Amino acid sequence: MVTLSVLHRDPTDQVQVLDENGEVRDGATVPDLTDEEFVAIYREMKLARHFDQRAVSLQRQGRMGTYPPMAGQEGAQVASAHALADGDWVFPSYREHAALHAHGWPLDQILLYWMGSEAGNDPPDGVAAFALAVPIATQIPHATGASWAAKLRGKDEVHLAYFGDGATSEGDFHEGLNFAGVFDTPTVFFCNNNQWAISVPRERQTASATLAQKASAYGFEGIQVDGMDPLAVYQVTSEAVEKARDPAGEDPRPTMIEAVQYRFGAHTTADDPSVYRSDEEVERWRRKDPIPRMEAFLRDRGLLDDESVEAIESSITEEVADAIETAEQYERPAPEEMFAHVYAEMPQRLHEQLDYLEALRERHGDEVLLE
Repeated sequence: MVTLSVLHRDPTDQVQVLDENGEVRDGATVPDLTDEEFVAIYREMKLARHFDQRAVSLQRQGRMGTYPPMAGQEGAQVASAHALADGDWVFPSYREHAALHAHGWPLDQILLYWMGSEAGNDPPDGVAAFALAVPIATQIPHATGASWAAKLRGKDEVHLAYFGDGATSEGDFHEGLNFAGVFDTPTVFFCNNNQWAISVPRERQTASATLAQKASAYGFEGIQVDGMDPLAVYQVTSEAVEKARDPAGEDPRPTMIEAVQYRFGAHTTADDPSVYRSDEEVERWRRKDPIPRMEAFLRDRGLLDDESVEAIESSITEEVADAIETAEQYERPAPEEMFAHVYAEMPQRLHEQLDYLEALRERHGDEVLLE
């Protein structure tokens, strides 16, 4: 059992370990990780950034559908996923590509999903992860319900639900957290606060000083962390996971983590962020980039040098290229498949929509409709 002093602080007191230059802050405690674990987190972050760049490029080339970029958020995703045990469950939203991969989900399946195939959303054997959720906040009550079931069955599982700041404006968020507080479920609620819910800024979402403090209304801790500081994210998440698994005394099992971060790119590839935010804002946040911060920390410890960074980058390039090749070998789904898996038995209204699509295809041809 651990002492959870980091979680027992005011939600406005943001947890940080590294400054923007990758140096350990005065009074901060570096997580107790092995050298190999530190480097693994760095490599996963670098992999995520390269994967993100290639995925955006694939969409621009017409080789993939709409894609939600994650650049800037790699530190929060990778570090939080590394704090979980293999048997702990991840409930993602639609942007947690790095967290899913760090927890065992193959890159080619992530690509396959955004290429329009439901085969990409089929959890691989042995990977404790829920399917992607594009509707906002719906995965939160799912995670709470699953963790309550695990508790009732005596299973040693923690369930971590990822969501964005916009999700805190949805009813599912409040219902999920309220239920978790009442039934003391082993759930960690991880808010990726990237400042923008599409084009709506965080200050238009709530008048609360922090999002983390919303947990207080439901009877458990909320903690705010620098989401672009991977060491701070790992520290906070690992303690929250341990508390969910084995709380001390009367401590409640659930915790809400608000990871303050920024998405450098668009909300999705269908979005133009220049319409609602300034270049100066983006550049200000780029100075907090989690990848160079982590690299500077590792170089200072003698765990990275130019040669090892080059080797990591080379292996990442090859790994992502292989994932793209594998995903593109799958046969593209037929248009009628979009109707097939909505219900166990297709209702009349979907039959009518399918008939209408087939009539359009017959009239105009797939070359026009599906190009």
